[in-house]
Amino acid sequence: MAIFSLYRSPAPFMRYTRMPIEIESPEEIGYSTIRYNLAESSIRDIPLGELNLNLNDLVLSYGHHRGHPDLLDCIASESTVLTPADVLVCSGAASALFVVATTLLSEHDHLIVVRPNYATNLETPRAINCEMSLIDLTFDEQFALNIEQVRQAIQPTTRLISITNPHNPTGTVIPETVLNELVALAEAYNCYLLVDETYRYLNFQTPLLPYLAQKSKHVISVSSLSKAFGVPGIRIGWIICRDASLMHRFLAAKEQIMITNSVVDEQIALHVLQHQASQLAEAHQHIRTNFALTQQFFAQTPYLEWVEPTAGVVCFPRLKAGYSLNTDNFYQSLYSAYQTIVGPGHWFEQDKIYMRVGFGYPTTDELRTGLQNIERCLEEHIKP
Repeated sequence: MAIFSLYRSPAPFMRYTRMPIEIESPEEIGYSTIRYNLAESSIRDIPLGELNLNLNDLVLSYGHHRGHPDLLDCIASESTVLTPADVLVCSGAASALFVVATTLLSEHDHLIVVRPNYATNLETPRAINCEMSLIDLTFDEQFALNIEQVRQAIQPTTRLISITNPHNPTGTVIPETVLNELVALAEAYNCYLLVDETYRYLNFQTPLLPYLAQKSKHVISVSSLSKAFGVPGIRIGWIICRDASLMHRFLAAKEQIMITNSVVDEQIALHVLQHQASQLAEAHQHIRTNFALTQQFFAQTPYLEWVEPTAGVVCFPRLKAGYSLNTDNFYQSLYSAYQTIVGPGHWFEQDKIYMRVGFGYPTTDELRTGLQNIERCLEEHIKP
């Protein structure tokens, strides 16, 4: 009798590593210990009651695998090009990015990541043991992306080019001409361009940009409700791609990871998107007020310099040349003595003389005091 073994040589296992941005997050250290939270890259969280949403008749069944049809329609309706079939709703943008990475990448593939970047876009490929080329944006070049550096980094095994736009953590926006060149590169080299568009709705001084996935089947857009609508607790994000075959693979990955999303979360998300105009108008007004205060601070501080952001609710200033600072002591003192936190540069694999400062989450009074606390703490710790 023939005996057939189902054993195969083991593939490298996922090497998960906790990320500093999560280890040191407000959720981990405790919101109750923080009075001036300038570490967030979102607007303030809202209570459920503020939505005036009655879910009493909602049946707590399994949801639609791709996402509730009305929610798919609502997301696609922002475009005249996209259809609901081009959308896959996931449990937050983080899981959407995980689906993309684990579907497209293996230890035999190559990835190009524009850095700084959201930590997941770096750590998940590393866990897969995927070969990676980093394109580092620099303060001195205003965090502008050099398309030739991307072109030169492409290899025969390149499967994915990963960017964020609007950019995290600087708040800069990639010009459309450069985006078009990136799309052309992905098409020419038969790879995909992943655009993390999580901050897309935080366009408080610019027009709302269409999803880049509209432009080509070689583009994958990822977005969510977490940053602009104050509802990160419902864990709703989505993938948009016009490549039907690839979307089928993404769906297979989602089904094996989570099957469906929470039907409660999806109903809340649908309500939020159906009323987005009024919610975003209020959020943008708050952001503009706080942004003006942030501009004033950076115009006056003798210690920090910034590249002024275009969209989003974060900036990424650095310590000016000519000063030295024990950064570990500074951040610890800022938290313990001033009950103020920012996002240190190492959250984004950058030097700790950089910090991400969020101006959308705090109230205007909290932001004003938080910025003053940064200045006072720098005065205590800085050395000329």
